[in-house]
Amino acid sequence: MHYWLVKSEPETYSWPSLVKDGRTAWTGVRNFAARLHLRAMKKGDRVFFYHSGERREIVGVAQVIREAYADPTADEGDWSCVDLAAVRPLARPVSLATIRENWLLKDMVLVKQSRLSVMPVTAEQAVKILKLSDTKI
Repeated sequence: MHYWLVKSEPETYSWPSLVKDGRTAWTGVRNFAARLHLRAMKKGDRVFFYHSGERREIVGVAQVIREAYADPTADEGDWSCVDLAAVRPLARPVSLATIRENWLLKDMVLVKQSRLSVMPVTAEQAVKILKLSDTKI
């Protein structure tokens, strides 16, 4: 299993929206690096859900339930999406400030390439995030 992080403005699509919907197609990604990450996701991989904007925190864990396919929202170009399903909210959200302060997390892609909307997370980083959030999956 691999770990990933996806970012969304809560006003656009929030963790509560995913929980309510149960599943969603993660569409609209228009960055080549992020597209490569979407295409690398495999069914069963875990995905941290990050609220960007003012909140800037990881709030939940989702799972890839359908691997990459053509993004139906793309009018042109070769763009991909995956389907995600909510697994569980974090017991305690993990803020960007906490991530930046932690020796293991400060080198996350989230910190180094902050504008990227889909990114990998190492297994060690995933374990640390779950520990900081008091969450078991």
